[in-house]
Amino acid sequence: MWRLLEAVFVYSNIRVFAAMHKNNEVGEDARDKIADRMTSIVVAYVSKNIVSTNELPDLIHRVHSILANLASGLDAPKPANHIEKPTQDQIRKSIKPDALISFIDGKRYKLLKRHLKQHDMTPQSYRIRYGLPDSYPMTAPEYSARRATIAKTKKPRPPRAR
Repeated sequence: MWRLLEAVFVYSNIRVFAAMHKNNEVGEDARDKIADRMTSIVVAYVSKNIVSTNELPDLIHRVHSILANLASGLDAPKPANHIEKPTQDQIRKSIKPDALISFIDGKRYKLLKRHLKQHDMTPQSYRIRYGLPDSYPMTAPEYSARRATIAKTKKPRPPRAR
């Protein structure tokens, strides 16, 4: 009985969403096909899975938007966790002499390691996530050179007396 009531609820919501999208470029026949396909997809999903009444409108909306996008020639939406990999040109431009530009937030940093720790990432996971080469630096070139000259010019400390 509950499944039947859910199916009726789903079908009525489909008609509401179809009415909302009357002004789309999608033709009347295509809208009917979208509504029919959406009905069958949602009913099949609801009959095999436990879906709360709070989640049902969102499910209907997601299925409808995906089908409407496919019908109008658009691609399906990308998942929320999809990350576009930078091009070779973007990778090259992210390495400035005085700073590295983060692919996470677009800000400039002298040391990327500290920034990555704030995002719970290691240098290797950062490189993998954004498709960077293993030779991608974690410190700005000028900063590295300055630290190297300081280390070379520093006098060694005398050994401690024990």
